[in-house]
Amino acid sequence: NISGALCISQAWPGMARTIYNDHKRFLETYLTPYPGFFFTGDGAYRTRKGYYQLTGRLDDIINISGHRLGTAEVEDVVNHHVAVAESAVIGYPHEIKGEGKMLDFLPLKHLAWGFGTAALAAELQELISKKIAKYAAPDYVQVTHAGCSSTLA
Repeated sequence: NISGALCISQAWPGMARTIYNDHKRFLETYLTPYPGFFFTGDGAYRTRKGYYQLTGRLDDIINISGHRLGTAEVEDVVNHHVAVAESAVIGYPHEIKGEGKMLDFLPLKHLAWGFGTAALAAELQELISKKIAKYAAPDYVQVTHAGCSSTLA
């Protein structure tokens, strides 16, 4: 049970070899952070049995009222809720905060379809407030039910 940066030790046929007109940037971004390894930019969790779960982009940051917040951090908290199958956090322009946060693409586990979406949104906002911080709670929560979606403030 360990989390960290996902790095690969050997080349594979479809991997990137450069960034067009900026090979130096390619080297600095993917090969310099972990010498001898290709840094994918993703975080990962490895179980005791050796299975890997991608936890999200390590460089995906939202700036809310001067607070830098990783989207993967919020998604990890939300994904531990009994009703949530998976989630994605996205930023959007906000007049006062600079950037706001919306919890989007939130399909529920089949057995959780009976959850009221407004109650679930409030639960998730409270959960994020307690586990991370009040400013990290999303402005909007979009819950997806079997191909349908609804947005909640």
